[in-house]
Amino acid sequence: MDETRKGPGFILVIGAAWLLMLFLVLPIFVVIPVSFSPERFLSMPQGELSLRHYRELVDDPTWGRSIRDSFVVALAASGIAIVLGTACAIGCWRLATRFTESVRVFMLTPMIVPPIVHALGMHRVWVELGLIDTLAGLILAHAMKGMPFVVISVSAVLANFDLRLEQAARSLGASPLTAVRLTILPNIWPGVLAGGVFAFAISWDEIVVALFLTQRGVYTLPRRIWDGIQDNISPTVAAIGVILVLATILAVLLKLLWDRWLASRGAAESL
Repeated sequence: MDETRKGPGFILVIGAAWLLMLFLVLPIFVVIPVSFSPERFLSMPQGELSLRHYRELVDDPTWGRSIRDSFVVALAASGIAIVLGTACAIGCWRLATRFTESVRVFMLTPMIVPPIVHALGMHRVWVELGLIDTLAGLILAHAMKGMPFVVISVSAVLANFDLRLEQAARSLGASPLTAVRLTILPNIWPGVLAGGVFAFAISWDEIVVALFLTQRGVYTLPRRIWDGIQDNISPTVAAIGVILVLATILAVLLKLLWDRWLASRGAAESL
């Protein structure tokens, strides 16, 4: 085994993996020096560094408003997606018929159909319902886009769930909802959480539907960035990109610390 790891084939694979990782990651970190440029256009700083673009994020109220709108929409949309997607996954898993399999496949259509197609359809329906340029309209649209991810993640966890636990709860007198709350949900929460994270990320990053369903009443961060690059790409976009990258790294570190804490707690309880 050690000889295999020292061979040229293994070294070639490791080198290719590092090159691929650098190809994916390095363009993200290019925005860091660009965000400190003193110029009003995208450029690498030439000796002088400036925080003017970070100050612009604070001074320009549209940036704060767009972050707030994106956070509210993403949080509400992911909450709706979690509730509806989890209920759909549990129902399809519990019934397990050909019809439920068709329902599960139908739930994946927002992932398959090009975003501009269902954005056009939503725009036509939302006009009739009076939901254009409203928080409620964008939240519902983003919830529909996030539900497939919840259904997939919860269905994957349910595939390993022992149905006899739910049957035992029912035999002891628990109602269907009580059995779901006490036996199923505590065992599938990792899938629910993973689906919710994906739904939140999809909503936070979504731009196509927002362009069709919003004007000025709702001004999400992707819409603000899109408007900012129409005439001239301002380095302020790079500054907000740096903040988002740092927030993502912080979230990953917190997740790793949380997993380590759970592992140490489980080891302590086993002793």
